[in-house]
Amino acid sequence: MNTANDNLVKPTTWQDTEHDFPTALVWNLKKISASMASESTSNFTAQPSHADPLTSCKDEDFLRVKFYLSIIYSLIFLVCFPGNIVTIFVYFAKMRPWKSSTVIMLNLAITDLLYVVTLPFFIHYFANGNNWIFGNFMCRFIHFCFYFNMYSGIIFLSCFSIFRFLVVVYPIKCLFLQKRRWAVVTCIVIWMISLVALSPLAILIAPRHKQNRTICPDLTDAGDLDTSRWYNWVLTVFAFFLPLLTVTLCYVLIIYTLATGPHTGGCYKQKARRLAVVLLVVFYVCFLPFHIFRGVRLELRVQPAPCHLKKTIFLVFIMTKPLAALNIFGNLLLYVVSGDNFQQAILSLLKFRTNKNLKQKRLMP
Repeated sequence: MNTANDNLVKPTTWQDTEHDFPTALVWNLKKISASMASESTSNFTAQPSHADPLTSCKDEDFLRVKFYLSIIYSLIFLVCFPGNIVTIFVYFAKMRPWKSSTVIMLNLAITDLLYVVTLPFFIHYFANGNNWIFGNFMCRFIHFCFYFNMYSGIIFLSCFSIFRFLVVVYPIKCLFLQKRRWAVVTCIVIWMISLVALSPLAILIAPRHKQNRTICPDLTDAGDLDTSRWYNWVLTVFAFFLPLLTVTLCYVLIIYTLATGPHTGGCYKQKARRLAVVLLVVFYVCFLPFHIFRGVRLELRVQPAPCHLKKTIFLVFIMTKPLAALNIFGNLLLYVVSGDNFQQAILSLLKFRTNKNLKQKRLMP
C-alpha cells in the first residue's frame, strides 16, 4: 500500500526507468494514446451522429438566405395567382364542352391555385425571421398544400402524358379515352390517392419552439427522423421517379411515332415537341433537384459529417424549394402549348374585353 501511495505522489519518470528504456517508452506511448482516445470520445459525444445542422451549427446564414425566399415567393404569387385565376375562368367560361385533356388541365390549375393561396404565409414566415405566428393547424396545412400541389400535379401530368401517348400511338384502339367521363374518373382517383398518400404529413410536421421563435419545420426537419426518411423514399420512388420515367418514355415514343409517321403534319410535330420540352423541363429542372437534395439532407441528419457539408446541403435544399414551386410557371405555359383551343379562348376573352371597353367609351357623353 505504501508503494502504491508513493507512486501516486511521485509519478514514474523516464529517469526512474532509464535502466529499462523500452519499457518506459511503451508505458508513455500507452499513456498518450489513452489520453487521445479519451479526447476523441469526448468530441464525438459532443457531436452525435443525429445532430442537425440547425442545432449543431450556427444558423445565421440560413436565416439570411431564407429572407430572400420571401422575395422569390412574392414574385411567384404575383404572377401565378392571377394567372391561375384567369386559366380556371377560361376553362369554365370559354372551353366547353370539355375534352378529356381539358378536364385534366383544369384540375391541375385548381391544385396550383390551392398552393399559390398559401404562399403569403410562407412569405411572412421567412420575412419574419422564421418565426411562425399562425398556429399549429396552418403550419401543417401550408406544408400539406405544398406537397399536395407537387405530387398531385406530377400525377396529373403523368396521366396527361399517358392519354396523349395512347391517342397518338393507338388512335383507333384508344378513341374511347377522348370521352370526358374517363378523365373525370381519373381526376377523382388522383385526388383521393394524393390525399391518402400525403396524410402522414399531418403527423410528421408540427411547430416547435426554439430560441424565442416558433419554427414551422419542413419534412426534412421533422422530429420523427426514422419515419421521415422512410416516408421520403416512398414518395421519391413512387410519386416522382416512377412518373418521371413514365413521362419521359411517353414523349420519346410520341415524338418517334410522329417523326416516322407518313401522314403526320409538320405543325403537329412541332406542337408535340414544344409540349415535350415544357413537360420535361418541369420534371427535370423544377422537381428533380428538390427530390435529390431532400433525400441527401435527410440522410446527412443521421450520418456523422462535417458541419460545413451539412450547411452546404441544407443551403442548396432551401434554394430548390422555390425552384420546385416554379413548376406553376411551367404549368401556365403548358396550358398554352397543350392545344385544346386555349390560345383562341384567351384571345376571345381579350377581344371581348376590348370591345366592351370601346362600347363604354362610345356611350360616354
